[in-house]
Amino acid sequence: MKRSKARRLINDFEESARIAGEQLSEHKVRSLLTALGVIIGVWAVILIGVGMNGLDTGFKNSLSMLGDDHFYIEKFPWRDVGDDWRTYIRRPNFETRYAEEMNEIIDNTPNSGLLLAVPTVGFRRSISHADRSANNIQFTATTSDFGYVNTADLAAGRFFTPTEESSGQNVAILGSGVVKALFPDEEDEVLGKRVKIANIQFTVIGTLEEQGAFLGLQSFDNQAIIPLRTARKFFVGGRRWNGTSIRVVKKPETDRDLARDEIIGAMRRVRGLLPGEENDFEVNASDAVEDTIGPVKAGIAVAGFVITGLALFVGAIGIMNITFVSVKERTKEIGTRRAIGARRSSILTQFLMEAVSICLLGGLVGLLLAFISKAVLDHFAPNFPASFSIELMILAVSLSVTTGILSGFIPAWMASRLEPANALRHE
Repeated sequence: MKRSKARRLINDFEESARIAGEQLSEHKVRSLLTALGVIIGVWAVILIGVGMNGLDTGFKNSLSMLGDDHFYIEKFPWRDVGDDWRTYIRRPNFETRYAEEMNEIIDNTPNSGLLLAVPTVGFRRSISHADRSANNIQFTATTSDFGYVNTADLAAGRFFTPTEESSGQNVAILGSGVVKALFPDEEDEVLGKRVKIANIQFTVIGTLEEQGAFLGLQSFDNQAIIPLRTARKFFVGGRRWNGTSIRVVKKPETDRDLARDEIIGAMRRVRGLLPGEENDFEVNASDAVEDTIGPVKAGIAVAGFVITGLALFVGAIGIMNITFVSVKERTKEIGTRRAIGARRSSILTQFLMEAVSICLLGGLVGLLLAFISKAVLDHFAPNFPASFSIELMILAVSLSVTTGILSGFIPAWMASRLEPANALRHE
């Protein structure tokens, strides 16, 4: 009994699939237009999923570039300050000596949770070798201690020594993007080569491992590192530079919040702030980026789901209407099938299968458009870490089937409830 019932269900399914295929083949244009809402909905949800996956991947990679144990003491916060920008612009500029004073405090603090403070000065210049050049390169001027806090590993060579830094030697460590731009055919033979930074000769003593780009946009590889005293001699004078930052590294076992509190206390001493005075500096870290990117991701997700929901709703209404029309057009056919013994469940399955088939067609077209869109994105933004996943494809198919079932159930149910005699008399 159970076997015969299962066989009957399989036969109903096979016959419904055959009839649905015939209807799609007979009404190609109508079916495609009917599925337009599902196409847009699936296309949108796949692109949103790809974009969110790319944001998450790029975000995690970017946080590793900033360093989980690193803090950046700077004049401005890593967030939108809105109309309060005047407050921040009036803050005193940073001085590189702050790092030395911070290190004295760290060394004299029992059980300090901090390891080291290192000054950095950022500025942009062009760099060239022979007939090749790279413009708008981000330079970091720093001390020899930077080798202990740099988040990028050395690919080759070494960092500059305290002697080279204190004597202002013309030595440089190049990021992988600069190496590729200046030495495309000899990337493994860069050490010892001479490059020009704003027409001043420098010797390459090291190269950095490839890091990638933040969210596929701002490259971390188009950079170079030179000694602080050298930069002061040739490029930026004085001790107070707008691009000055103090990078502080905490001990691995130290809690992030405790480390931040210790940095704030030490920096207030360095700046000479009295009790009750507001901080005139900012302690930035990777969690500030998390707080900034979180609302962006949420906004993208909400907007995407609204667009997807509206598109699928419109598609469902269209499929429901076309299924009602199909039931009306084929009322006599339904009466004939019922008269020769077709069960109500067979009629219900038939029209549900037709609605689901239209939605699956829309889902497949939506997937195809999503693949094409990703190919275009890969071409124009090759560094953006966008990728498809099996989960996204399963989601697209599930949405298509669910939309088909929900939109086709009422007209399919009404078709299954038609009495054979009344259906056969229908004109």
